[in-house]
Amino acid sequence: MQNVLKWEPTNDTNQLSQSHFLTLGSFTTNDIHYLLDEASKLKKYQKEGIPHPYLKGKVLAMLFEKSSTRTRVSFEVGMLQLGGNAMFLSSNDIQLGRGESPTDTSKVLSRYVDGMMIRTYGHEILEEFADQASVPIINGLTDLHHPAQVLADLLTIKEKKGNLKGLKLCYLGDASNNMCHSLIEGAVLVGTNISIACPDNYQPDKLILENARKIAKKTGAVIQIGTSPQEMITNADVVVTDVWTSMGQEEEMEERLATLAPYQVNKALCKHAKHDFIFLHCLPAHREEEVTAEILDGPHSVVLDEAENRLHAQKAVLKALMGS
Repeated sequence: MQNVLKWEPTNDTNQLSQSHFLTLGSFTTNDIHYLLDEASKLKKYQKEGIPHPYLKGKVLAMLFEKSSTRTRVSFEVGMLQLGGNAMFLSSNDIQLGRGESPTDTSKVLSRYVDGMMIRTYGHEILEEFADQASVPIINGLTDLHHPAQVLADLLTIKEKKGNLKGLKLCYLGDASNNMCHSLIEGAVLVGTNISIACPDNYQPDKLILENARKIAKKTGAVIQIGTSPQEMITNADVVVTDVWTSMGQEEEMEERLATLAPYQVNKALCKHAKHDFIFLHCLPAHREEEVTAEILDGPHSVVLDEAENRLHAQKAVLKALMGS
């Protein structure tokens, strides 16, 4: 008899080592693999059209100080598919935008909702919410970290390559941004080697790098940082980049474009990667700046699968933290 995929309801409480989802570096290797396995299972349910209302009756408040396409839609759709509801709150919609403290906002919203997803600028704001909240806090993005995106990246790499441990991931461009920081943490946790090509004045955060090196000693992952994009990308299984000018950095645009130009992901540079490399970008992308259209839209690009996997990876986080 053919096996039929069926939703398996569960009353399990949070099986993660943390009650909030703030940074990947605070989790264990087992945590990350648990979330990736959950994401794969939830993706199968969604693809087969099987309802999976793990969060029936639950409400997620989504607080946005930074605008978004993928983050808002994926979290909102994710909550609906899990049987719950999501509430969009911009800084203009609530008193936080008029001077109310994160502490007071966090305490009050904790009385109303079952979880909060926050997309903001300063990471310290997210930490203040988490310190005061009595419900799970999920990082939708801060200037320092973007763990939800990187969890989706790891899911995509695992789907395309079959495994994570021992692969080589190369990140090129501004290594001081949130994507690179979370990629470093996520890669070393699952045993993926990471090489970073960046100018000297665009290096990763020292504390994040120090913590990642400690994790790498346990998992066997290797971290390399250099200024030569050709050297760092050599034999890479996965190539990743991000925009060179993020929100709030518009005044630096001309300087950034000039400094980072040698790190553009293009056909000539990618000849140094493995012949079957895959290309990832969190989007939105600036074609012909950090990446050429030939690569972004080419056969090695998996950016649309990567974008879709935001939905499935975040559903795993929501279920793990808000399910009961």
